[in-house]
Amino acid sequence: MAARLFNRFARFALVAAAAASLAGCGVNSIPTAEENAKAKWADVQTQYQRRADLIPNLVATVKGYAKQEQDTLTKVTEARAKATSIQVSADDLTDPAKVAQFQKAQGELSQGLGRLLATAEAYPDLKSNENFLTLQSQLEGTENRISVARRDYNEAVREYNVTIRTFPAVVAAKVIYGAKPMVPFEAAEGAQAAPTVNFDTPAKPAH
Repeated sequence: MAARLFNRFARFALVAAAAASLAGCGVNSIPTAEENAKAKWADVQTQYQRRADLIPNLVATVKGYAKQEQDTLTKVTEARAKATSIQVSADDLTDPAKVAQFQKAQGELSQGLGRLLATAEAYPDLKSNENFLTLQSQLEGTENRISVARRDYNEAVREYNVTIRTFPAVVAAKVIYGAKPMVPFEAAEGAQAAPTVNFDTPAKPAH
């Protein structure tokens, strides 16, 4: 009787230890990967906010030299308002619809900025304005930082998604955390490149 009880206890202890060992392999790696992805998303948001902060001054500068481009200026201002109104928290990163909404708004703003900068070709005085050149340089630098931040976020998301799907961490992901895959950032077509203005082409006459 005692022997049977001992054998049962030993088997139970062995199974429990094995389960704990397997689960333990993923208990720490999952939140670590999750927090890393969330931190990278915060970097993405910071860079997009930096871009948004530059736009009012850019619009005002262009308006001073190209009042007739009011339609373009209005569209950029509206796109900025829409983009800044859509917020995606770290807890929303598993919701494809919310991430897609954010991506779409930022993509539309990128396209609007491209069109706005292109109007400078028609205004030589604007192209040579020191404030405009400074803002253009800052904007291009910010677009480059956005690209890097998106890349780093996507890599962190990839690592997290692989972690929660890989044995033995998948056990902890399902049993302990109820972890869901995060959504990578997929920029709209054409939005990956920083807005540029080609100053080497002949300027169009102002109208």
